[in-house]
Parts: sequence; C-alpha cells; structure tokens
Amino acid sequence: MTLVAGVDSSTQSCKVVVCDADTGEVQRSAALPHPEGSEVDPAAWWTAWEGASAGLLDGVAALSVAGQQHGMVALDAEGASVRPALLWNDTRSAPQAAELIDELGGAGEWAQAVGTVPVASLTVTKLRWLAEHEPGPAGRTERVMLPHDWLTWCLTGRGEAVTDRGDASGTGYWSPATGEYRTDLLERAFGRTLEVPRVVPSPAVVGETATGIQVAPGTGDNMAAALGLQLQPGDVVVSLGTSGVVFAISEAPSADPTGIIAGFADATHRFLPLVCTMNCARVLGAAATMLGTDLTGLSDLALAARPGADGLTLLPYLDGERTPNLPTATGTLVGLTRQSMTPENLARAAVEGMLCGLTDGLDALRASGVRVDRVLLTGGAAQSPAVRAIAPLLFGVPVSAPPTAEYVALGAARQAAWAATGHLPEWPREDQPCTGGQDTVDSPAPGDSGVRSRYAEARLARHGL
Repeated sequence: MTLVAGVDSSTQSCKVVVCDADTGEVQRSAALPHPEGSEVDPAAWWTAWEGASAGLLDGVAALSVAGQQHGMVALDAEGASVRPALLWNDTRSAPQAAELIDELGGAGEWAQAVGTVPVASLTVTKLRWLAEHEPGPAGRTERVMLPHDWLTWCLTGRGEAVTDRGDASGTGYWSPATGEYRTDLLERAFGRTLEVPRVVPSPAVVGETATGIQVAPGTGDNMAAALGLQLQPGDVVVSLGTSGVVFAISEAPSADPTGIIAGFADATHRFLPLVCTMNCARVLGAAATMLGTDLTGLSDLALAARPGADGLTLLPYLDGERTPNLPTATGTLVGLTRQSMTPENLARAAVEGMLCGLTDGLDALRASGVRVDRVLLTGGAAQSPAVRAIAPLLFGVPVSAPPTAEYVALGAARQAAWAATGHLPEWPREDQPCTGGQDTVDSPAPGDSGVRSRYAEARLARHGL
C-alpha cells in the first residue's frame, strides 16, 4: 500500500489525513486549531502542522498542502515575516481595491487581465494597503507568498518558493488565461517588484521534507476541494463553511466584469469559476445564539416553520460581504409582523437567507455558460437537516450531500498521489440525495414560496443591488 498525506491549512485549523493512494481510504488523521482573527503570525501554521502531523507520517511517500486562498505573507530578504499575515477575511484593504479598479480603467480591465475583479480578500489589494499604511514593514518586504506557498516552502527546506496555478490565480497578479504573472499589476499595487513563487504543474514533485517525503506543489483550498470531490462537468459545489462558496469546473477561463465570478484556475489544467460569500455557517451560529439554542435546535425550529418564514427575510451580511461587494454592510431583518415574529420563523429566515446568497452565485455561474446539472452540498453547515431540506427548494436542481469528509485535505492527498505515481487516481464515493418538500419539511407548501424574490427585493431596498 502506497500512503500519501494531504494537509488542509485553513482559516480555523490544520488538518492532516493519510490515505491509501489507490483507494483514497483514510488510514489516520489529526487536526489542531489556528488562532482566530483576520491576521496571524505564519509561525502558528507551522506549529499546528507539526502538532497535527506528529506520529502520522510513518510510511508516507508523498504529501501536499492545500491552504486558505489570498492571504498575504510578506517576507524580508532573509525569509522572515515583516508583519503578521493578512488573511482572506481581512477587509481593511477594501478602499485599496476600489483604487486599483479605477487606476486600471474599471472592473472590466481587471477581469480581462487576471479573471477576477479586485476585492478586499485578494492579495493584490493587501499589498497596496501594506505599502500605504505600513511603510516600515513594506520597505523590508522582498517577497510575497500565499499561506500554502509558505508552508510548502518551509517543508522543503526554505529553498526555492513554488506554487501552483490554482492558488496563484487568486492573487490578482497572475493570469489564468495566459498562465503568467502580471508583474505590472503587482508593481502597480506595491510600487516596486517583489519575488514571487515559481508556478509549477500539479503532477510535479517540488522537493522533499527533512525525512525524505516527496512534496507536491499544493494548491488553494477551493481547488483542492474540487480535486477531493473529483468534480465532473455539470457538478457545482456549494460549500457551507466560514465562507459560502459556489464553484464548478470549466474548460475555458472566466472574465466576469461584474466581479461576481472569480475566474480562477483549478489544480489540473482547467479552470474554476467561483463565487464566494463572506457570510455562511456563522450566520446559523449567530441565529442559534440569538434564539438561545444550538445548531441542532436551530434546525428543528427552522423545519417547524413554513417555507418563506411567513414573510420574514434576512439579509445575513453580519461580517460585511464579499459578494455582493459590501465590506461595511450589516445584516437586515425585514418583514416583521405579529405572525412572523416567532423563533421558528427567525430560524427559517436564517437558513433561507444564508442559502439565497448562494443561489445568486449559482445563477451567476449558469448565466456565464457553466453547466449546472446537480449541486454537491459540502461543508460543516451541510450537515444541518434544515439546510439539506431547504437547499433543493431554492436551488432548483438535484442536490446531493457527499459523505462527511475533509475534502480539501483529501484533494491535497489526491494531488500527492498524482505526484508520487504519475497518474491522478479515481477514488470511490457514495453521495446521499437531499430532498425538499413535504417528505422532509413539515409544511403544506413545497417550493421556495417567493423566498428568493423577497430576498432580492430586500437587498435592492437596502443596498440598491
């Protein structure tokens, strides 16, 4: 049996899985948390990796690291961090995103250049913020990496820094269409050139650990999830984690001038059009806290309400929002009446509001020409019975839930197997269909009951979108 390891260095934690390279069966696994917040010393990632991987790697032939996208790891000439890494969910660079869009001549110019219109999450905007607000650390910065790049670099002895096309496509200064860095955009953002990791193809071996384990180039977390889920044309993933993500595989690069779709590359040779919302699973947690219950109780309450929550509608922009680009927005609850003001309706509105933001993403992908045959529902919030029941009512296509698994880490392990063996393995999986309507929801009226239209009306009234 050939063993491979996959690492998911996410916003919340470092997860490590060790798999059989032929079947994908997980042999052992572990995880340790990362510090909370929107900036972190990269050394914390290494500490979590060392702790989570301790005792797990005996007999492992190859490993790969998948990491949270977009973060800015700024290093000096000796490779030391000049400041804590800014993570994807740090919104302080929203004004710099607007500046960069205007400077290049508008959103359409950026979409054509790198497939994605800058928002606060992208590395390019964080570099502009660093140059403008912290001239001392900026002056010492000689190279910039993404979180997964940094871990791979550390694992391989801090020699040459490498990355893959998937994660590079989320920087704002690498073009999926041409496969090249746009150093002119990096210079525009930061004011001078910086050393960036070399982009290598996914099947490559980029080095070895100190104990002789081969290391693959790794990728971003969404690209690794696509590998772990073995996406086929027509599959669309709706991932319900800290952020809400909708993505699919495409044979052609995307260039959406509205900025709704991020036109990423995937970790193979194709592309990964993606829509991301800032507010997802934590909306349910906040609603549960407000109602004095837990996530199980929230699900029970939501399933006890009628579809549409008797007109109660939630815009769940509790942490600002990325899509639509509203970094300073707050949440809004509308449709309050004596009939609608019940715990059940509030719970239902929280689930429906969270999912409606993702249906907008599904519509955007469909309008761009992406084939949508079914939705694969993943992430922590996908385990909620209410989410599984309500999602098919709103998405309008068959919805399935893959078995609970760490698909980002599994995708990294699958890339490691590809690097070790020379071929990308196919790993078996059985998905569970999700159903809505009277067989799942205690309701006399299956269907979305106007939820989506009311959600759109509330957004238009509040934000003019």
